[in-house]
Amino acid sequence: MSETADVVIVGGGLEGAAAAWCLSQRDVTNVVVAERNTVGSGMTGKSSGIVRCHYGVSSLAAMAADGLEVFENAEEIFGTDIGFRQTGYVVGVGHDNAENLRKSLAAQRAVGVQTEEVDSSEVAKLWPWADLEPFGAFGWEARGGYGDAYQTAQAFATAARSAGVRLRQRTLVTALLLDGDRVTGVRTADGTEISAGTVVVATGVWTRPFLSPYGIDVPISVHREQIVMISPGLEVGPVPVFSDLVSLQYVRPDVNSEILFGNSDLAELEIVDADHYLNRADEAFIDLTAEKIGTRFPGFTDAAIVSSYAGCYDVTPDWNPVISRTGIDGLVVAAGFSGHGFKIAPAVGRLIAELVVDGRSGDPRIPEADFRLSRFADGELLTTRFPYIGAGQMR
Repeated sequence: MSETADVVIVGGGLEGAAAAWCLSQRDVTNVVVAERNTVGSGMTGKSSGIVRCHYGVSSLAAMAADGLEVFENAEEIFGTDIGFRQTGYVVGVGHDNAENLRKSLAAQRAVGVQTEEVDSSEVAKLWPWADLEPFGAFGWEARGGYGDAYQTAQAFATAARSAGVRLRQRTLVTALLLDGDRVTGVRTADGTEISAGTVVVATGVWTRPFLSPYGIDVPISVHREQIVMISPGLEVGPVPVFSDLVSLQYVRPDVNSEILFGNSDLAELEIVDADHYLNRADEAFIDLTAEKIGTRFPGFTDAAIVSSYAGCYDVTPDWNPVISRTGIDGLVVAAGFSGHGFKIAPAVGRLIAELVVDGRSGDPRIPEADFRLSRFADGELLTTRFPYIGAGQMR
């Protein structure tokens, strides 16, 4: 059996679905999205969904700002609720990181992010149960919040399909088709060949083993990330997302008046098999959660752990994504999102569409060179200009 398309997207997670939607916005609709299970069934559904633009890498800050515009206008764009809740986002750092926070906020404003420094009295109004004494400075994004990556992926996919993109769920791609150093399509598990001049690989944590047989090394480590849901024991109301870069944790509100807790201490990775890992928090992490929540939020006197789950990050050496053409003509890879993928997904889709249609980025704030695969071999990693001591990986 055979099929023909202009573009095949391998992977129907958030980034693949975003790419399909953005290609359709460029009138490229002869597109097949091949997803081995169902849209958003992989790590997309494990995202904690934080929406913030607080990045010391200016191109990432710009991408997050662009993503925010889509989230804010989702009902108009997609005709459905994608789960975005604009609670605001506050980030706090210790005294030794205060100056770099101020520099980072200024750089973020330079690329269109609406952010400002606020003092502890303002944060105390937002989070009256928190101990704020150890902090040296805070940044505030009134437009930040959190969302639902699974709902967002579904919205992207539905909009793309309405424009003519073909969505092939339960379709496992087993091989690339090549003619010399050019990709000509893909082969699926049932033997179907889909011919295409361009193939976009958006396979997240499964990218490295998929591409390595073709001499394409995307240096991704698969790291298990644990999430704990907490009942604070009181009504907290519409609190903002709080990124605590002193005790290295983040919290955000969730349904049923629960609080989602995540650990921001990523100095040591827990390397796992993406297909076989513990899908809940382990005892050590539960203990860590109790310690960090108890330290930062002494006002949660009756807090209790409700549930937990785990997902995986596809982590690159510089903790930033690869969105790039490769050494195989017509092959584009979008992977290694290192925990940043949800908030920047709309801009990722647009950059992929620009690489496919134009060969380069159309936004000078987001140069394609920043995300090129070759930066690792070149020794030119994409890193923040304003590192935070002890918390650099995610900023």
